[in-house]
Amino acid sequence: MGIIEKIKEIEAEMARTQKNKATEYHLGQLKAKIAKLRTQLLEPPKGSSGAGDGFEVTKYGHGRVALIGFPSVGKSTLLTMLTGTHSEAASYEFTTLTCIPGIIHYNDTKIQLLDLPGIIEGASEGKGRGRQVIAVSKSSDIVLMVLDASKSEGHRQILTKELEAVGLRLNKRPPQIYFKKKKTGGISFNSTAPLTHVDEKLCYQILHEYKIHNAEILFREDATVDDLIDVIEGNRKYMKCIYVYNKIDVVGIDDVDKLARQPNSIVISCNLKAGSSLLKLNLDRLLAKMWEAMGLVRVYTKPQGQQPDFSDPVVLSADRGGCTVEDFCNHIHRSLVKDVKYVLVWGISARHYPQHCGLSHVLQDEDVVQIVKKKEKDDGGGRGRFKSHSTAPARISDREKKAPLKT
Repeated sequence: MGIIEKIKEIEAEMARTQKNKATEYHLGQLKAKIAKLRTQLLEPPKGSSGAGDGFEVTKYGHGRVALIGFPSVGKSTLLTMLTGTHSEAASYEFTTLTCIPGIIHYNDTKIQLLDLPGIIEGASEGKGRGRQVIAVSKSSDIVLMVLDASKSEGHRQILTKELEAVGLRLNKRPPQIYFKKKKTGGISFNSTAPLTHVDEKLCYQILHEYKIHNAEILFREDATVDDLIDVIEGNRKYMKCIYVYNKIDVVGIDDVDKLARQPNSIVISCNLKAGSSLLKLNLDRLLAKMWEAMGLVRVYTKPQGQQPDFSDPVVLSADRGGCTVEDFCNHIHRSLVKDVKYVLVWGISARHYPQHCGLSHVLQDEDVVQIVKKKEKDDGGGRGRFKSHSTAPARISDREKKAPLKT
């Protein structure tokens, strides 16, 4: 029996098991077994060289956004309208067969947009090259899930399920659970909050399913069994996702209003025509929402005694290194941090203009920074009578004797 058949058998057993207090331990063990099997499914087969025909493209720009969706929902048309890069679009499914990159120039930054082939139900099991598509989306900063507004809401649930099956958690934060394996000492179970979904016995059973018998675990919130399994697996990625509903020109205004009011959602239309020209309906709101989700921070440099340079900002991100002054210095040059005496900051993060800040100061968008470097010390250690040490030899016998005075 293969891995996929085992997963389906366990899912069928979970579906026919009643959910109550008596069966929660059994269901918890079944969830752990499914998570282990799905992790094995993602691993490359033994004996393979590892080199395959993938979709990965070189990272470029200050951020990366992946377009994910079913075939023929308008991903290629959206890429063409946002970046100007031509991606073939036609009225049949699976027009795009590989990853096509494009660059969005927005707010003095460059954002890489990836048009991926459409994925179908069962993509997490390898159908329709789904694993390669999802692997590329894992390397992006945020995901744009493109949906057809005229289709049912079930498409969004199917795509979310397929992405969660391979370890992607959309619009969720990592659970507040501390977990550490140990060599000896057994399992130490503690919690700082009342637990309603997990108890000590269930935690022990899940850890024994993973053959972990010595570990330290601390719950800082009321977490579920799935959160505990995610922490034990340790290979989950938590990403932001924007649900983009395309083709709103073919549905009623009530449906558009309902879709637009959902969290993390935005409605657009790429093919709405006014006469002979195309209207880019709500694409400016899409770019603004994407910019907000990525959390990019533009920092402008100011040379001493000169005006700030607003043409070429240094772009920082919390997901790519951090947004502190130290990260800003490392972005310019690695050796700059040790030479910094202090920095002067103008902008939202400063309490007054200018503010003297250290390396731990967190910068905000459109701040202006001037770096003041340490002065190099003189070799003589001072000047004139303020010299800290003499240049004469240390031993008296080595010093030059002065000529006797003439009398």
